[in-house]
Parts: sequence; C-alpha cells; structure tokens
Amino acid sequence: MTSQFEVPAIDISPYVADGSPEERRAVAAAVDDACSRVGFMQILGHGIADSVGDGLASAIDDFFGLTLESKKTYCVDGANRGYSPPKSESLSLSLGVESATRMNDFFEAFNVGVEARSFTELDLDEADYGINVWPDDVAQFESRVSAYFDEASRVARTLTSIFADALHLPADYFDALTGHSIDVLRMNNYALPEGTVTLDGDLTGMGEHTDFGIVTVLWADQVAGLQILGTDGHWHDVSPIDGALLVNLGDLTARITNDRWMSTLHRVKPPIIDGTIARRRSAAFFHDGNVDAVIETAADYLGSDNGLAYEPITVRDHIAAKLAGSRQGKANVHAVREAARVLAAKG
Repeated sequence: MTSQFEVPAIDISPYVADGSPEERRAVAAAVDDACSRVGFMQILGHGIADSVGDGLASAIDDFFGLTLESKKTYCVDGANRGYSPPKSESLSLSLGVESATRMNDFFEAFNVGVEARSFTELDLDEADYGINVWPDDVAQFESRVSAYFDEASRVARTLTSIFADALHLPADYFDALTGHSIDVLRMNNYALPEGTVTLDGDLTGMGEHTDFGIVTVLWADQVAGLQILGTDGHWHDVSPIDGALLVNLGDLTARITNDRWMSTLHRVKPPIIDGTIARRRSAAFFHDGNVDAVIETAADYLGSDNGLAYEPITVRDHIAAKLAGSRQGKANVHAVREAARVLAAKG
C-alpha cells in the first residue's frame, strides 16, 4: 500500500458558526479537493457536544449488550428499521458483486430514522420511510439516540450547504432535494466474539459497498477495521482522529457531479489487534434525499467523464435497488461503475 494516502481533516466551524466569506471559501475549496481526490474526509468543528456522542455510545453499548433473543424481538420485516442480526445482510450485493464464499456480513445493526408521519403537510407513505421501534428494555435509549440523531441531521445539512458552494451550485440546490429526506441512523456492532479465532480468508465485517444517498456522517471507534478503496486500486485503513467525524459521499452526489466527486467504496474487515478480534462500534447517519426527488446530473457536470452521464432516477428507485441487493440477495444490475471498481481492486 502507498504511504501517501490520507483522509483530509477539515474544520467546518466557519459554516457552523458565523465565519467570514473568506473562511467559508477556504472550507469549500478543501471539501472540493477531498471529495474529488478521496471521497472521504474527517470533519472537526462540527459542534456536536462530547456529552451527546457519549450518550450515543452508551446507548449502543446498552442495546447490543442484550441477549440475541431479546434483540431479535426488535426485527422489522421489510423495512429499514429495527434490528438486523449478524450474517443477515450482504452489502456487496448492493453493487451486484458476490463474495467468493457467499458468506453474509458479520455485523449486527439497529436502525432508526425519520417517519412519513413527521411531515404532516405531505401525503407520504410509511412504506418508503419506516416506523421506528424503540427498545423498552433499555432505559433512555430513545432520548440518547434521538439527541445524537438531531445533531447529525444538522451536520449533514451544514455539509450540503458547503457542497453547494464547493460545486458552484445555487445555495438552495440541495434544500430542494432534502425537505423530507429519508434520514436513517444505523448503529453497528461488529459481533465477532472477542478473542483468538481462526479467520476464513473471506471473513468480512461489512462487505464492499458505496453508500446510497447524498452524504453520510459517521461516528466510529478509533479501532482498526474500516477500509476505503483508493484511486490506486488498494484498500487503505481509516480511523478518525480525536474529535472528528468521518464523512463520505453517497451515490446520489456522485450522480449529481457525474463522478467528479466520488462515492468511494469502503468495507469493514474484522478488527484484529495483536492477533485477537477487538470490538468495534460505529453509527452512520445517512442523509438520502426526498423519496420522490429525481436525481440527475447537474448541468455544469454533464460534460465530465468523457461525456457520459447517469440516467435520472428517483431516490425511491435507487434505494430500493440497493436494499434489494444487500437484504434480499438480489444483485443490483444497475451499479455497473461501482461493481467494476470492486472487481478491479488489488489486494
């Protein structure tokens, strides 16, 4: 692996507070560089209090500390909500790529998100959003998670404001796509038992995938495991620096920019420290856009990528195809560009 690879760290406080136009231009330029070269960045100055992050971490610990039988009572069939047991998903299939051993991903997760009924003025379908289930045997789980959810939502919308400036798009460009955005917080626990274990060559915490929507804000332990695919074709280890959140682009932003900005492939390998499996936690806030929004390449970017452009697609149809891959075992035949990058990856 090359030693030059890095995930840029960017202080976004000029957008969180009342920064000067010059300070904001510098942030937008740094974001443009990170999104063009890496597709990942780590952000500082995001304004989320340590107490809110600590509350999220303790809620994750309390829920995943329940017995498997208790956790399974919060499974929700056919919806992107509630509990997903270990080995119930295969995220590489969201790109149409199957693992060599057909083994599903070795993580467990719990999802919450916005609900259609939150938008009382709109006639939205809960089938597109989902109804939350909250564990009643974990004290203050909802309040701790909701406090972080609200802050992550604020950060995601701050980021799309920066994106509009960085891409020289109208200031309200992303606002028009996200007024009733499908926003989901996925709390992950990499559930391999701690201790020494004989590892299968294809053992995967979370398979190769790109994120579905506009932008993802990731809280994560500083524990090895997350890897991203660089433009050199190699997988690189990534963990956040102190106080930082990891941020990556989703497929829809890549579509808007015609791949000028990258929806970078990433995966999680079993976190191994001194030959033993270590516990790893993360929480990904997915800011995916309005279910009925039509995502198409912005006019200024139609000429990039040798004149090719993505076909317009609704957020609903794009997410449905991706979820059918990861959860229903149906290879996503539309993810041609992403699948080609997985298959070409070295090592």
